[in-house]
Amino acid sequence: MIIAGEASGDLHAAKLVREVQEKTADVQFYGIGGEQMRKAGVETLVDSAQLAVVGLVEVLAHWSTISGALKKMQRLLRTDPPDLLILTDYPDFNLRLAKTAKECGVKVLYYISPQVWAWRQKRVYKIRDRVDMMAVVFPFEEDFYRKYNVPVRFVGHPLTDEVHASADTQTLRKEFLLDSDRPVVGLFPGSRHSEIRRLLPIIVAAAKLIADKEPQSQFIVPVASTLSENDILPYFEDTELDLRIISDRSYDVMQACDAIITVSGTVTLEIALLHKPMVVINRISRLSYFLVSRMLKIPYIALCNIVANRKIVPELIQDDATPEKIATTLLALLQDSAEMKNELSAIHDLLTDEERKTDLSKLVISMLD
Repeated sequence: MIIAGEASGDLHAAKLVREVQEKTADVQFYGIGGEQMRKAGVETLVDSAQLAVVGLVEVLAHWSTISGALKKMQRLLRTDPPDLLILTDYPDFNLRLAKTAKECGVKVLYYISPQVWAWRQKRVYKIRDRVDMMAVVFPFEEDFYRKYNVPVRFVGHPLTDEVHASADTQTLRKEFLLDSDRPVVGLFPGSRHSEIRRLLPIIVAAAKLIADKEPQSQFIVPVASTLSENDILPYFEDTELDLRIISDRSYDVMQACDAIITVSGTVTLEIALLHKPMVVINRISRLSYFLVSRMLKIPYIALCNIVANRKIVPELIQDDATPEKIATTLLALLQDSAEMKNELSAIHDLLTDEERKTDLSKLVISMLD
């Protein structure tokens, strides 16, 4: 059984499934996932798009759907237990499922750790009690878990192999009908429906201000596999932006851009690995922010900043995430982003350490024995 509750987990879990299947044909996968996992041959009993929400209040609003999926997987663990449960990120859901798995004697591998080093660190004790092996993607996570006597292996970050565009910038701009002599601004509103509703109106308002200040600007929006163009288009109906909306080609869209407005999350690391300047934004409900901000143990929200342990890219959070501030910050990047590009180019090296890295697919197979 393999569980991925959102788009990034779907992508990484699918890669893992393919690597295991290349080494052995004896393993069948089923569980929760999206389009990428289905393409890899996973029988998805629940579509991850139904579960992809962020923020404490937002999760509560969707709890009936999330709870139904959890109960379905728990029932399967009890009635037809798998040989191994692989959990990918999505911690609140997955740690509950891990508890059931341990009660049923099912071994648990957790791939892509909850960010316990960032906030709610007491979760590490639940992990120690419920998880047989942590497969972590940041080297510093291995040190963190060993401090708490949790079995752990550093397996490298999947994005260092996955993030690449299909062509160079000029070729992609031509394909997307973009003028290479004019600025190209990426608008990355996220992969969750809740993110779209909460943040895309702010991003669109910022884009209008950018277009007013820089009339030559062109805008391009990627559509995640968990969404459709119909989820995006209504937000642009009353605009006159020079706009392209591209489905299922996020890395190519990144490559085509001069600078990007993006929500926080894994996408910031992906953009960083392509060395593209960005401004990172986030705004959640005031109650969610009040609760989360008091538990946060690190000073950044953008993963590229967290990995570098310094603020490489600007972060505009909550009341700072206004169209005016976003537009001003993005326009400054269009004028001068050389230093940011240089700093972003070092992210790849920070995520690779071949001497420490364990082969993830071999780890999975060893746990099936």
